[in-house]
Amino acid sequence: MSTLVVLGAGDLGGAVTSCAVALAVARRVVLVDEAVDVARGKALDIRQAAAIGGMAVEVSGTSDLGVVVGAAVVVLADRHATPAVEHQGDAATQLLAQVRSLNPRALIICAGASQLDVVERLVHERGFDATRVAGSAPEALRCAVVALASLEARAAPHEVSLMIVGRPPRQAIALWNDASIAGRRATDVLDPPALTRLEARLPQLWPPGPLTLAAAAVRVASLALSHGAGTPSLFVVPRAAEGVRVRGVALPATVRAEGITPIWPTLSPRDRTRLESAITA
Repeated sequence: MSTLVVLGAGDLGGAVTSCAVALAVARRVVLVDEAVDVARGKALDIRQAAAIGGMAVEVSGTSDLGVVVGAAVVVLADRHATPAVEHQGDAATQLLAQVRSLNPRALIICAGASQLDVVERLVHERGFDATRVAGSAPEALRCAVVALASLEARAAPHEVSLMIVGRPPRQAIALWNDASIAGRRATDVLDPPALTRLEARLPQLWPPGPLTLAAAAVRVASLALSHGAGTPSLFVVPRAAEGVRVRGVALPATVRAEGITPIWPTLSPRDRTRLESAITA
């Protein structure tokens, strides 16, 4: 039975759990937080709502990190607080180091907008396999840009194909030259003023809200659990030459239970220079 574990019962963690249950991406979803009453309460609310819709997903809340044993995917979210706080810094890396000791094969998805640093530190300082940890927040940003582009083009969002790379907010790069809308090149559909407006909005779309972040994390989890098709934009740490340290960056990637594989898109000279600037430590 596939199991998805969500670390943190804050706004983001609750949204990830609710979305994962609503979409039935796993047979079992467990919400983990030190505030066990909150985790159990949110899990109960979600379970009751799922029952109304006829969903057969098992959902529960606990404070026991041991539930990660055997889990296929672990999502790092935010701990319960007022306001909710994304897991960050040393506490986050220590928590995920415990997860790895309990379940070395779990795919770890960092759902928060502020967790690129966590992904970097896990790979550079904790020795995590870079193919088994990624951040899903860039996918939330990509979906926001797609929504705006569809409005500009008067098209449906599913007709817009677009990749986001770089480091949001200031070094996020929308690859308009390779984008398409309804089967046509995006640059043929959107005039220069529209592209300028979208470029200007890009930094303002960061950070995405909890619901958008949650939907992105669940999409990535779903790809890992179901072997579905798709190349979301993810925070990854690219491979580098021996002794060279590179920063984490958003890249399109394939997601499988076996791991995450970044895809280096074809870039214009301008975009290549911008991406190299974002990656170089």
